[in-house]
Amino acid sequence: MALTVELDIRNPSGLHARPAAVFVKAAAGFGSDIRVANLSTESPEVTAKSIIAVLGLGVQRGHRIRLRAEGADEADAMAALEGLVAAGLEEPLDEAPPAAPVA
Repeated sequence: MALTVELDIRNPSGLHARPAAVFVKAAAGFGSDIRVANLSTESPEVTAKSIIAVLGLGVQRGHRIRLRAEGADEADAMAALEGLVAAGLEEPLDEAPPAAPVA
């Protein structure tokens, strides 16, 4: 039975190269099939174990993603990935809203 969770991305620059690499490396450490989708853009699910696939989702700050894990270690995988996303994927989370551009 697969586990599914929806999470909001709070990283100031979304899932750009560095946080995406942290996410993919963590996902690759599990045997379960782990998939991710960008709900904000209605993207199809992609493997969470491919940096190209994850970057291709175009996840930006404020976007909502869905994670799905299925396999023997699905609970551990989901807990680890949820924790990483909540903690900012090894990047500081800027809680202030982005500044308006100067005209």
